[in-house]
Amino acid sequence: MSIDQAAGLRQWATSARADETGCPRHVAEALLELAAGTSARRPAPASASPASASPASGFTLMVVGLPTRQLERASATFRYWAGLGRRWVGDPARWRMVAVDVASPHLPLLAAQQPRWALWVDSDPDAFRRAWRLLVRLAERQGPRRLLAVHPTGMGRHGLLDNLRQAAWAYLGIDLVVLA
Repeated sequence: MSIDQAAGLRQWATSARADETGCPRHVAEALLELAAGTSARRPAPASASPASASPASGFTLMVVGLPTRQLERASATFRYWAGLGRRWVGDPARWRMVAVDVASPHLPLLAAQQPRWALWVDSDPDAFRRAWRLLVRLAERQGPRRLLAVHPTGMGRHGLLDNLRQAAWAYLGIDLVVLA
């Protein structure tokens, strides 16, 4: 993000019109933090793995499909994966999760700026339908083209997750990474 973009985001966020856009407060705050942080340092490249970062640094994971008040569910999955020895997770406390609504007017900007995205996939009978609709909206709104499938612990790869991964790739060109 250039300095001009960062200044523009700060100006937008402080103006009275920010509330009229329908942008959730947490997204506006995340955009401001990103704008402030990018003038001091460059973001990590999309190919950088969490395990290769310095211990003091953290990671931002943009999460679609969970409201802010339920982000603890995604954090619990990361703690579970770390407990299983998934080295790429590293210290689960270093992951900062930000809920993003697919209806956000800032989705294309966030998709271009943020390298790490996740789709929350629940385990109830309507989970496939909800996750599929979110993926379709992401594709329509120029959202991220690669997402990590984050789901409740104990959910197997076969069935829902594999079907969703295959459909996302075949019909939308979205790479849904399934680690179950």
